[in-house]
Amino acid sequence: MLFLLLPGVVLAIADESRSAPPTGTLAHVTVSRLDPEPDAAGVIGGALDAEFAPVVGGTIHEFTPRPRWWKITADRSVSAKEHPQLVLHSPGHNTVEAWLPGSSEPVTRALLGPHADQGFSSRGLVFPLPSGLPAGTPIYVHVHSPDSTPMAVSIESLRDVHRADLSHVAWRALLLGGLALMALLALGFWVGIGARGYAYLSLSMLAQVGFFATHSGDIRRVPALAAQLGDDWRLPRLFVVAVAVFSVVFLTRYMEMRDRQPKLWNMLLGCTVLFALFALGTWLSEAYWVPVVGNLILLLGAALILVAAVHGCLQRRRSGYFVLAAWLPMMVLLIVRVGETSGLWAGPPWLMHALPGALLLAGLVFMIGLSDTLQQLRRDRDRASRLASVDVLTGAMSRPAIQNRLKACVEESHRRRIPLSVVFFDIDRFKRINDEYGHGIGDSCLKIIALRTRNRLRTYDSLGRWGGDELLVVLPDTHLEEAMGVAENLRSAVNCRPLSIDGHLFDASLSLGVAELAEGETAAQLLDRVDAALYASKAAGRDRVTGRVPVVATAEPA
Repeated sequence: MLFLLLPGVVLAIADESRSAPPTGTLAHVTVSRLDPEPDAAGVIGGALDAEFAPVVGGTIHEFTPRPRWWKITADRSVSAKEHPQLVLHSPGHNTVEAWLPGSSEPVTRALLGPHADQGFSSRGLVFPLPSGLPAGTPIYVHVHSPDSTPMAVSIESLRDVHRADLSHVAWRALLLGGLALMALLALGFWVGIGARGYAYLSLSMLAQVGFFATHSGDIRRVPALAAQLGDDWRLPRLFVVAVAVFSVVFLTRYMEMRDRQPKLWNMLLGCTVLFALFALGTWLSEAYWVPVVGNLILLLGAALILVAAVHGCLQRRRSGYFVLAAWLPMMVLLIVRVGETSGLWAGPPWLMHALPGALLLAGLVFMIGLSDTLQQLRRDRDRASRLASVDVLTGAMSRPAIQNRLKACVEESHRRRIPLSVVFFDIDRFKRINDEYGHGIGDSCLKIIALRTRNRLRTYDSLGRWGGDELLVVLPDTHLEEAMGVAENLRSAVNCRPLSIDGHLFDASLSLGVAELAEGETAAQLLDRVDAALYASKAAGRDRVTGRVPVVATAEPA
């Protein structure tokens, strides 16, 4: 269903751009093209007007780097009182010479270089029409288009030009600034948590900023960079190759395509290599088919990423959902843009903002995806930590956890000089229960006894399973006498009534040892003493509590 809807959305956008003239236009214009390259005097004199062929869509789009003549006429007269301006939208690296009515010399405009007009934004090339423009009077323009960038044509009032420029500058600052910020955030994630994939995302977004700044002329706001980089029309294509390579590396790592979808991964890798070759090949060949094939390969690669995302969604992988949400709007706009540069239709005026906006949205979605991944990792870590610190059968602390708890309590007791006691107990004749009734009954017996004893402890006491049927209780801030009372409570909690398990009644009892931490004593020494107390209880007949008084070191007589 998704792939059926995609062409419909693209055609709807293309149809809208075909039928809607640029906003603020004072007159509808007709654009005509002259195929041969004649003498300028013959064109300007009007002798070749009959040889100009009208083009559909009112767009100047030259597919070869050789200069071409174009003619622009308005369907109605435009008065000089309206301060009309001829605007050629989104010119990229095009250089245009225009012979305006009432002028014998051309006016040359470009976004970058010596012919740039800093009085207007990079939205387009603006040519003033101080004498107005009578209906049908031609404006001849000589266009040099090294990178085959289409230019929509409109005639606007000076007020509308300035208003559109303000809006354009605001949008470009927001979008390019947002992309740069997302690149820094991705770089921060890479440095902070070592997620290498986000280093590639950061490089991809920085390359996107570089492409839009150089291709759309925004780099001229930084004169030093514009002087070094702006005039070279090949630089945006280098940035496009960098965007494609870094984006593919990030997405394949993010979706784990190499392991989960190896066939798609190999196809996508091949498309990336071919696209880079064709993009760089446009420097060497002027053939029309070279950029067309390159664009088709780019669309194929984008479609493969979309297929991988849908496949991930069908497998209920969260990365697939995030890639689909980020990639689908960009895929639609990319198809529209490729169709525009291939001459299939004229792109809508908002496309120059929509593309960086879609990329900014994609970056935001991937940042959210990273946060989701980190939360999932944190949940997995917490779950693993809980499993490591809790005994699954009894719900008591695991042996490593109770060992760490005892060690911490011993250190705190020595530091603060407060008492500490421990209780060590096991179930009397537990082996016989296992042998006669099976380990299932034995596990249930152990679970019930752990529950009964835990319910008799204070909130700050700790109960842990030491191993088998042995359990250790850590009693902070507790002297031996009080600990003996706690142990008696534990013993009575078990032998007060039989255990009922699967229709069987079992009389159960505990043997318990109690010891209080002595001055300078280690946790291991304390455990040795409480273990000895436990075995003293068993040796004395079981079902009893035995305490071990702290050993106090005495000084030898001199």
